[in-house]
Amino acid sequence: MLASVAVAIERLFLPIALLFSAVSLWRPEAFTWIAPHIPVGLGIIMFGMGLTQDVGDFTAAARQWKAVTLGAFLQFSIMPLMALTLAWLLRLPPEAALGLVIVGACPGGTASNVIVYLGRGNVPLSVLMTTVSTLLAPLATPGIVWLLLGERIDVPLASMVRSVASIVLFPVLAGLFVRSRGRTLARHALERVVRVFPAISILTISAIIACVIGLNRTTLLGFPALVILAVLLHNGLGFGLGYFGGRLAGLSVRDARTMGVEVGMQNSGLGVTLAMRYFGAAVALPGAIFSLAQNLTGIVWIKFWKAIPRQD
Repeated sequence: MLASVAVAIERLFLPIALLFSAVSLWRPEAFTWIAPHIPVGLGIIMFGMGLTQDVGDFTAAARQWKAVTLGAFLQFSIMPLMALTLAWLLRLPPEAALGLVIVGACPGGTASNVIVYLGRGNVPLSVLMTTVSTLLAPLATPGIVWLLLGERIDVPLASMVRSVASIVLFPVLAGLFVRSRGRTLARHALERVVRVFPAISILTISAIIACVIGLNRTTLLGFPALVILAVLLHNGLGFGLGYFGGRLAGLSVRDARTMGVEVGMQNSGLGVTLAMRYFGAAVALPGAIFSLAQNLTGIVWIKFWKAIPRQD
């Protein structure tokens, strides 16, 4: 019975996310209370990912240093340059243009690992890409913003490393440990948990998306059309160009799809924080919209991904 419900939830990922989002627009308080607990929710999902992986998967991913390097390069080149290009083509106001470039210069977000997991991509590769881009961000993010726009910002290295460690690395390692012990202690119980965990992850990420919508309800209902268009194009092109960049570099379809998610999904929370700290709310607007757009794009990406037969 529980397994059947889990399968139904997996099939209804997009409708569930849209339903939660609609409720949040109507009654933000139904989901905004989640905000302080988002890191815990993501950590639980990452623990579940660890349960589905083997140590050998991460060993194999670590040998893909060329793919990890390519991912970081695409992350810090495609996204900021695309942001600058779209800002010029759409004639965005200076504040919106700056905000779009800041979010484009940010590293990969932890939600990318969730989308890769739910889309049955290469989770270990995704985790490594997120970690590497995060470690590079204290130099790459301010350097790119200064190079493209001449604005100076400082990126908090210590807090970012703590965030990635507590939300991504430690929970995944804990899941790997439990899985390795579970083979001998409670294999059948563990297998039942693994079968329903994608459904738990779907409900969690849908609630997080709804929380982001509730927190930015006033902004979204104000409908800054040009900024929304720029963010949607920026995000969608990141997914697509990341994928094709991976394929041109010779990656498998599965790994290239993983690359597309990593490039297309940014640490928008960092972008909003930096924009607010140094420039103000108008500059933070693209990052706030990006937080919503990238998750919904990721869900569509998953549906499209699963509709196409595996080629590798």
